[in-house]
Formats: sequence, structure tokens, C-alpha cells
Amino acid sequence: MSAQTTEKNDELEAVNEVRLVGRVSQEPEMRELPSGDTIWMFRVVVPREATRERPRPPVDALECIVWSGRLKRSVRSWRAGDVVEVAGSLRRRFYRAGGAVASRVEVEAVTGRVIRRASSG
Repeated sequence: MSAQTTEKNDELEAVNEVRLVGRVSQEPEMRELPSGDTIWMFRVVVPREATRERPRPPVDALECIVWSGRLKRSVRSWRAGDVVEVAGSLRRRFYRAGGAVASRVEVEAVTGRVIRRASSG
């Protein structure tokens, strides 16, 4: 991610782009929202760089969500352990849970592909 300036008036151009390459941690799950819309949700695990202080690198487990039909059909076939690449935007989604308003930050994926299938066995 980088900040760019426009040539016209040297103002900062806002950018919300996310690209992840990592391992699917569990089978993607379809959910039906109260509106009747369906979404697919999955988690991508991405290792961080090792440092001198942490020779064993920690990982980030990032929630992803898919709204579009074409990518939904693709995600349906993904399995735990598959290495995937997804691109989209960071979103904060609000919803009701137990009578209270809650929120979560997710990557709203608009493109995605399997780079390597998980080994079976």
C-alpha cells in the first residue's frame, strides 16, 4: 500500500487496497444475512517476517468476506490448507448481535485464486 499524490493539485489520493497471499485456515463457510443476502467467509493465515527478537515468526489470521457471485462460486471449492491470493478492500461491517450493535473489520475480497491446493493425506 502506498500513498500517491495527484499531479493536478498535489493532494493526497486515498487508497484502500489489500492483497493477501496465505493459507486458508478452515473450510470457507456460507452465511445467510438477515437481509437474505448470502456471503462466503474464510480466514487467510499470513506469516509475518521473523525478527531477531522473534526467530519464529508470528502469523496474522485475517477474516475475508465475499459478496460477488463469481468469486463466491470459486471460494466454494477452496479447502483448508489451500494457498490462495485475494485482493480487495478493508471494510468495517456493523451488525446486531444479542440486541447490541457490533462490528468487525474484514477484507472484502473482489478477486481471488488458488495458488496451490492443499496436499491430501
